Amino acid sequence: MDTIFLHDLRVETIVGVGDWERKIRQTVSIDLEMGADIRRAAESDSIDDTLNYKLVAKRVQQFVAESSFQLVETLAERIADIVLKEFDVPWVEVRVNKPGAIRGARDVGVKIRRQKNE
Repeated sequence: MDTIFLHDLRVETIVGVGDWERKIRQTVSIDLEMGADIRRAAESDSIDDTLNYKLVAKRVQQFVAESSFQLVETLAERIADIVLKEFDVPWVEVRVNKPGAIRGARDVGVKIRRQKNE
């Protein structure tokens, strides 16, 4: 199984439990790794034979920008669900980073791995 990835997809959203976090948009950084078999695409050299990561990026950006969750855990789960269902991949790994959330740390966040029919 091959991997197609997107790293550091930045989106502004409402995320957090503090009162101030519910009022302002913060930037989150999203990393996606998705299972794919790229052999057919490599042979045909056609975008139709592979996972179109531009479409994945646009869909995730749209969803995250419109969302409002308290926990990055919830955001990561919803992203994984969208990618698995809408892009028909066998597995996805989602990492949601919240830069600057903790003083003294570059970022904090969660990383999850989900499989289809899990």
